[in-house]
Amino acid sequence: MNKLLIALALAPAAALVAPSVPRAPATVAQANPGIGTGQGPSLEWGGSDTTTGGAKKLSEALEEADIERKKAVEEAERRAKWQEQEREEKLRKVAFMKEMPDDTPAGSVSDYMYKEGVKDQLDKLDYDLVGLLPVKQRVREIAALLVLDKMRRKLGFDTAVPSLHMCFTGAPGTGKTTVAVRMGQILAKMGYCRSGHVVVATRDDLVGQYVGHTAPKTKEVIKQALGGVLLVDEAYYLYNAANDRDYGQESIEILLTFMENNREDLVVVLAGYKDRMDKFFSFIPGMSSRIGNHIDFPNYEVDELFEISKVMSRDLDYEMTDEAGDVFKKYIERRMAMPFFSNARTVRNAMDRARMNAAIRVFDQAIAGANGGDVGAEDLKAITADDFQVILDEALAAEDDAILA
Repeated sequence: MNKLLIALALAPAAALVAPSVPRAPATVAQANPGIGTGQGPSLEWGGSDTTTGGAKKLSEALEEADIERKKAVEEAERRAKWQEQEREEKLRKVAFMKEMPDDTPAGSVSDYMYKEGVKDQLDKLDYDLVGLLPVKQRVREIAALLVLDKMRRKLGFDTAVPSLHMCFTGAPGTGKTTVAVRMGQILAKMGYCRSGHVVVATRDDLVGQYVGHTAPKTKEVIKQALGGVLLVDEAYYLYNAANDRDYGQESIEILLTFMENNREDLVVVLAGYKDRMDKFFSFIPGMSSRIGNHIDFPNYEVDELFEISKVMSRDLDYEMTDEAGDVFKKYIERRMAMPFFSNARTVRNAMDRARMNAAIRVFDQAIAGANGGDVGAEDLKAITADDFQVILDEALAAEDDAILA
């Protein structure tokens, strides 16, 4: 036993220490960084710390929400203020109406007609247009509505802008454009449109040839007509029932939108033959419901066309002899039996031909030495039967289906 104790005492210290077992590498921590180690990407050097960015986005969202809330509050306040003003205005009007005697004068109709220039425009309509009594009567009815509406406003009565969109039906040369011009001027005088000018458009002006072309063309024409009258001649050509992909439908939809939303700044007049316009409205019921005034322009009679020729002569400082009038009527009767007769336009063409024939007659006489070659004022003003006889002979010699000017 003593020997064992002496041996242990003399043994080296290293021999008494147990051998160390090598540790396995922390493969789990390296294979799955951040799992069970407490070291995520945000704690490593070069990691992305999103704390500041998230706070910034949250701050911006709260700021935007606060702005929207303020806008909503301001809009509600404006609406409430407007409603309060409307209520006060209505109460004031009710009180005014109760206190106002029934015999309170609003002024005389004649004064309004004269001061607003309506009478002058109606007189010009009578002066420029021969016949068309139903048309003139309808225009007077519309003018009466506008005058009385303005008188109502003067006394404080509630008023609303009437539907002023119109449809003019009739053959060419029956005065549709002239009436549209006069209506535009009447509306401007009464304050229902800013300028009263008339923009005449057809399908070619409104409808494009490819996708995306129609809308800009239609809107540009409407832009030109704002404040006045847009006259769409032969409006039925805008719609092609045989082609579902026709671009005219897009133009019609734009027109409908402006007719509804810009009633106080645009008057649309659709013009064309009555039967074709009726068919057009059957395809586009929304268009028909927006037209408040339908006016039909009848064809002129021979005597009325003769009166139109005298008006044209008067405006150009010509004088037609009685014999010239007789020959002119014969020409009109013949021309009415031939294709493409256009009422007043045919009369204008005939007058232009007669003026040319009169000029040739006076020129040849002067060259031939008549009156010493002198030409007097009477010679320059006269249109004789011979001047119309030339075009009458041409019409009589032509076939019944021949096309003349």
